[in-house]
Amino acid sequence: MSSQSSLDPDESGTTAASKRPPHQEEADLPVPVIRPWRLGVAGLLVAVAAAIAVVHGISARARTETDLKIWTDAQSIPTVTVVEPSSDRQARQITLPGTIQAFYSAPIYARVTGYVKSWSTDIGAHVTKGQELAEIDTPDLDQQLIQAQANLASAVAADQLAAVTANRWSRLLTSQTVSQQDENEKASDALSKQAAVEAAEANVGQLEAFQRYKHIVAPFDGIVTARRVDIGDLVSAGSAGDALFRISDLHKVRVYVQVPQAFAAQMRPGLKATLALPQYPDKLFQATLVTTSNSFDEASRTVQVELQADNSDNKLWPGSFTEVAFKLPAATNVLRVPATALVLDANGVRVALLGGDSKVTFRAIKLGRDLGDQAEVLSGLSSSDKLIDSPPEWLSEGDEVKVADHAE
Repeated sequence: MSSQSSLDPDESGTTAASKRPPHQEEADLPVPVIRPWRLGVAGLLVAVAAAIAVVHGISARARTETDLKIWTDAQSIPTVTVVEPSSDRQARQITLPGTIQAFYSAPIYARVTGYVKSWSTDIGAHVTKGQELAEIDTPDLDQQLIQAQANLASAVAADQLAAVTANRWSRLLTSQTVSQQDENEKASDALSKQAAVEAAEANVGQLEAFQRYKHIVAPFDGIVTARRVDIGDLVSAGSAGDALFRISDLHKVRVYVQVPQAFAAQMRPGLKATLALPQYPDKLFQATLVTTSNSFDEASRTVQVELQADNSDNKLWPGSFTEVAFKLPAATNVLRVPATALVLDANGVRVALLGGDSKVTFRAIKLGRDLGDQAEVLSGLSSSDKLIDSPPEWLSEGDEVKVADHAE
């Protein structure tokens, strides 16, 4: 028994203290003393922290609401791009279709009826004034001339007899052999026969003049540009049918162009232009405006202008189509705006302008030419105006906007 009570703790592995129950060990620990004032301080700190958290939350929410309102207001103001009208400071060029005509051109018709006996010039032939082109055989006219000459000879014989008789009766009157009445009758008959001679001479002269038209000649120097007759063809006097020949003077040519009304005021004599022809793709010809018709065609609202061009090399042929390029001076009074700045609605053509108070105003304008991505404005704008490019459809008069360059 004594040996067991004296066992070493290391040998038994258990001491007396280690065999105490746990609740006995906690009962042996010292109990902390909590003072009342510390509890008050702790509660106060908790209350302050809660108040701070509440105030911070309310402030954050209010700030968020304010920022949201500012953002919403900012989003309600549309952002636009502003452009300014530009003036046309460079020389302009317009190209219009034109038609080339001969400087002089004359259709040649027959003045007598007959059959074509011969022709001596074909198309493309260069002829001079008075040169024979063709000859017409006129048997009917020849017989008429023979008859007229015979009538003239008869009239001359009758006139001579009447004149001799009138002289004889005038002498007999002095001797009271014939009456005054008889003498007057013979004198009047002589005058009648003389008038008949003059009429017969005129008839012969007319037929002889027609005889000269048997030979068709060129009225001026030029080129035979058409021949519509052949040997044996029956031709009639007058211009009812086709012309036998056409003679054209091509040392110079005339170019006729229909110019729109918008450019009529700039079509003045002396204005230069260039001609481009499909058959000469690498060559341009110079022309000068010489006159205008001073009248508009009611159907097309265009004015006809005439240009002239030298044709010494004979490359400009009558009837040719040509593109006429006019070089017009810069129209400094005309402004250009982007086509995207135009507003087309029931109110007509307008533009949206940005005022000094960032408010929108609409203004009606008058358009000129349509240049594709740009348009000419003839009136309604000044160079200092600020235009809203591509204005939204819902944009209204007085709306506030902001410029894209200044947007945040």
